[in-house]
Amino acid sequence: MSHVVKHYAIVNTRASFDALSAKEALDAALILASYEMQVSIYFMADGVYQTQDNQNPELISMKDFIATFKALGFYDIEDINVCKRSLETRNLAQDFSLEDVNVLDKNHFTEKLNQADIVLTF
Repeated sequence: MSHVVKHYAIVNTRASFDALSAKEALDAALILASYEMQVSIYFMADGVYQTQDNQNPELISMKDFIATFKALGFYDIEDINVCKRSLETRNLAQDFSLEDVNVLDKNHFTEKLNQADIVLTF
């Protein structure tokens, strides 16, 4: 029996502290990567809020899981993509809490996303 490595795309569509979706997406990415699966992370729609620096979750009594993004490199998750249009629509700067982020136009974002074997949307 052979072990087939799938390419997973984790798509973040919700704001940082909107329910638990963002935390669940991050947990899923880290778990998949720990099993040596290829993982790419995508931020689009309100999910681009997760990429922003200087968030204050303590103001709403939430735990700061955003700092965990800094661990992505330890899990060899280096393909991080942000939808340029989603940033522009929300008038957000490119002051990311993540390093080495690819800001992609709609066509390139979709093209890269379509390369994944499995897409998990949160």
